[in-house]
Amino acid sequence: MKTNLLTWLTCLTLLWTGVATAQAPTQKQVRYLSGTDNTHTATWDFYCTGGRKSGFWTKIQVPSCWEQQGFGSYNYGRDYKTYGKNFRFADEKGMYKHTFQVPAEWRDREVFIVFEGSMTDTEVKINGQSAGPIHQGAFYRFKYNLSDKLQFDKPNVLEVTVSKMSADASVNNAERLADYWIFGGIFRPVYLEAFPKQFSPTSQLTPAPTARSR
Repeated sequence: MKTNLLTWLTCLTLLWTGVATAQAPTQKQVRYLSGTDNTHTATWDFYCTGGRKSGFWTKIQVPSCWEQQGFGSYNYGRDYKTYGKNFRFADEKGMYKHTFQVPAEWRDREVFIVFEGSMTDTEVKINGQSAGPIHQGAFYRFKYNLSDKLQFDKPNVLEVTVSKMSADASVNNAERLADYWIFGGIFRPVYLEAFPKQFSPTSQLTPAPTARSR
């Protein structure tokens, strides 16, 4: 009886160890570079190219719209109707810099930088290297894989340039020319996500039609 109980306990321990080992690689780790919302912000370096408080490096709270931090110019989305066809929206850019460090244990992980929202065209560089194509569109999340650009033995430098107006006219028509105030800036949180290399953060199933389903 004791032998059977010992065997059962040993099998149970091995099973639990196997389950824990199988689950560990799927764990995602997150580290915020900005604050988490508009009342819990982080301070980044900032340079505005036009309007109020422009032409010099200073500080800004992230996330935020830079107009509400005293930078740039306000426009209303229907100003082109109010002032006629020759009216031009303010098109200043905001240039951000932020220094951060990455945990040493992330060296063997896939690390992404995630932007929950930025108005509007957004160019991202890490340690002087482009993170990827310029993102266009303010109201949805985007991310870049930084795994081959990060430094684990010294600080990393993040540079972000945000254009208030998009270079894509269709984006401006959809997001800028409407009945509300026009803002610019990184207005939602920015953070790092780290995944084990064998982990896929997203997946998609596409069913294929068969002769029977047609």
